[in-house]
Amino acid sequence: MLQRLNSIRYTYIRSHLYALFLTMLTLLAILLSIHVLFEPGWLNKVSIFVFIFAYLVVGFIFSIYIGFKSSGDMKTRMDYLSVLIAQLARGNYTSRVYDNGDDEIARIGEELNELGEKMQGQVKSLQRLADEKAEFAKTAHKAATIEERQRLARDLHDAVSQQLFALTMMSQATLKIVEKNPDKAKAQIKEIAETALQAQTEMRALLLHLRPVHLSGDTLPVGISQLVTELEQKCPLAFHLHIDDIVRLSETTEEHLFRVVQEALSNTLRHAEANEVTIEIRQYKNEVFLHIADDGKGFDLSGDNQKKASYGLKTMKERCEEIGGTFVIRSKQNEGTHIDIRIPI
Repeated sequence: MLQRLNSIRYTYIRSHLYALFLTMLTLLAILLSIHVLFEPGWLNKVSIFVFIFAYLVVGFIFSIYIGFKSSGDMKTRMDYLSVLIAQLARGNYTSRVYDNGDDEIARIGEELNELGEKMQGQVKSLQRLADEKAEFAKTAHKAATIEERQRLARDLHDAVSQQLFALTMMSQATLKIVEKNPDKAKAQIKEIAETALQAQTEMRALLLHLRPVHLSGDTLPVGISQLVTELEQKCPLAFHLHIDDIVRLSETTEEHLFRVVQEALSNTLRHAEANEVTIEIRQYKNEVFLHIADDGKGFDLSGDNQKKASYGLKTMKERCEEIGGTFVIRSKQNEGTHIDIRIPI
């Protein structure tokens, strides 16, 4: 309510009422001064206050009416500017506002239109640079492959190999006590099974990175569908896939988005402990919207868990920015993780 009273329309009304109040005081002072100095017969105290009261009532009505009328056009023009700014913030750089006025608001509208054109040009430049970068990346594929193998080797050593070593130690310890203390041996066997399942999940997430980075001529929907089909056969996850008929994007854009989906699913397998994963690809006018969500344990974006996944999140964000898109992640403890990506066409 207070925010509404601070709008342009009510500001106009308040200014008219303030002018009415000052005018009323001025007239009252003038009439009282005439009455005191000259004492005309037609001017007495009753007539003064009747006139002031009538002026106040009529002036109040006109102030409200004129305030609404005079602020209507201003409010409409400001709303157009607000909508344009919201569209630009969402990445819709083709939006424009048309104002035939010759004042400051019209000038602001023209400047926002120029800003949208410049941002649209920058997006095209980013996508062109991404295409050029892809060509350079192909020449450096061998070096990138070596680096990826080294990273996978570190992950295998830090996670899977340690879990396998733990399995070996626990299995040997269980063999020694299985006859002496069956209950304790049963508890250790249960722990061994949980560790083995965790190692298996970790290995599947790492193997996901060994898939081809390129789509090999397939479209993005086909590549993602094949990836989900493969994971459904190997992982105890329920996938919900919704893909619209989208226009064919550039090769670089589709490869970047495919790699982002791979990285997101890898993080889900390794950290989320989820049961269901949803992947949506929608097209809204001049942009493609990619949504990835899971019902896992989530994490605090400002906590230690964020640091564990910081490399993957940083990589996904950089890939989106390279093709002129926006990357937003939302996650809370025990509420899953949601990733929203918008790419202008």
